[in-house]
Amino acid sequence: MQLTRFSDLGLRVLMYLAHQDRPEPVTIAEIATQFQVPTNHLTKVVNKLGHLGWVSTLRGRHGGLRLAQPATRIRVGDVVQQMEGHEQLIDCAGLDCVLTGRCLLQAALNAALRAFYDELNRHTLADVCAKRTGEAIIQLHRQFLDQRSLPASSSH
Repeated sequence: MQLTRFSDLGLRVLMYLAHQDRPEPVTIAEIATQFQVPTNHLTKVVNKLGHLGWVSTLRGRHGGLRLAQPATRIRVGDVVQQMEGHEQLIDCAGLDCVLTGRCLLQAALNAALRAFYDELNRHTLADVCAKRTGEAIIQLHRQFLDQRSLPASSSH
């Protein structure tokens, strides 16, 4: 199974926000710069994360993004399942299949999908942002702040 880009970005946004020791909220522009993705696409991802209750947004001059709940309460499987938005891998109801009513494939795939989400739910956002990952996220944020504070170079 491969995650959609939408889910991948959702996880990256949450991971980036997991480090809470920042004086200011993080902007969409910062995250878009760090992950080299279009701001408009990232805005859609952030809107979904906000709607699901994982990200809070602050408007205005000092606005930005923060986690809406502790990283220890956000389960990776729940994030993936909500961002992916599907309950089953195949939908046999919409198919004209000669095996309808006699096939065991859909049940096997659904059981595997449940096991996939259950395994991911053994891990919280805090778990996947620990140690080296957390250090890398802090480093990215510091680099962004350092680049932002550099004076613009003049062209001759």
